[in-house]
Amino acid sequence: MLGGMLAGHSESGGETIEKNGKKYKLFYGMSSDTAMKKHAGGVAEYRASEGKTVEVPYKGPVEVTVKDGLGGVRSTCRYVGAAKLKELSHRTTFIRVTQQLNTVFGNND
Repeated sequence: MLGGMLAGHSESGGETIEKNGKKYKLFYGMSSDTAMKKHAGGVAEYRASEGKTVEVPYKGPVEVTVKDGLGGVRSTCRYVGAAKLKELSHRTTFIRVTQQLNTVFGNND
């Protein structure tokens, strides 16, 4: 989801830490054990936590990432001939793709 893409930026939440001279930001999704303990008083009996807390390399301001995303959307619109964003769904066929393993943050143990 979008949280992982925005994680690590100076504007994102999460504690900034330093290890071996490199900066990282702690990131956790809202279904993680960390989030449930912090915001809901713990994991309810009927729920299971999903996700984990990870150290994301510090990326600086979010502006570059947002511009990259917007550039991707502009390219997509151009490839399919959509002059406006609202035309995109009429000029394409969306296909749901699932992934059993989230490789965004590398180490998946």
